[in-house]
Amino acid sequence: MKKYVFDSSALISYLDGEANAEKVANFLEEINEKELEAFLCVVNLGEIYYHFIRSGGYHTGDTIIKAIRTLPIKIIEANIELTLSAGRIKAFNKMSYADCFAAALTENKKGILLTSDKEFKQVERKIKVDFI
Repeated sequence: MKKYVFDSSALISYLDGEANAEKVANFLEEINEKELEAFLCVVNLGEIYYHFIRSGGYHTGDTIIKAIRTLPIKIIEANIELTLSAGRIKAFNKMSYADCFAAALTENKKGILLTSDKEFKQVERKIKVDFI
């Protein structure tokens, strides 16, 4: 069974109504219809939150968090195992630390990372990445 991990860039695109929002909507529809598993690391949730606070204020950020909680996505805490895995990825790649959490979660869940962030090209040999 397919498992998806969302990077913050994919959900920001969807929630901002950017050009690739329809692709993300299609993934969400597939996840919902086929009862697939989908995940988002809490660190990446923080990235989404600050993005929307910067662009629209606290009310917008809070509204976005409520909207994300209605999606068929499980929010995963950053425990010690995931944090150390993200640290190992960060040690050998020029990626943001938050992106390393998305990569680590993808590796942990043996899933497919959904992203529009080209930084993830560095870890394509280690995890499956679907660039939206």
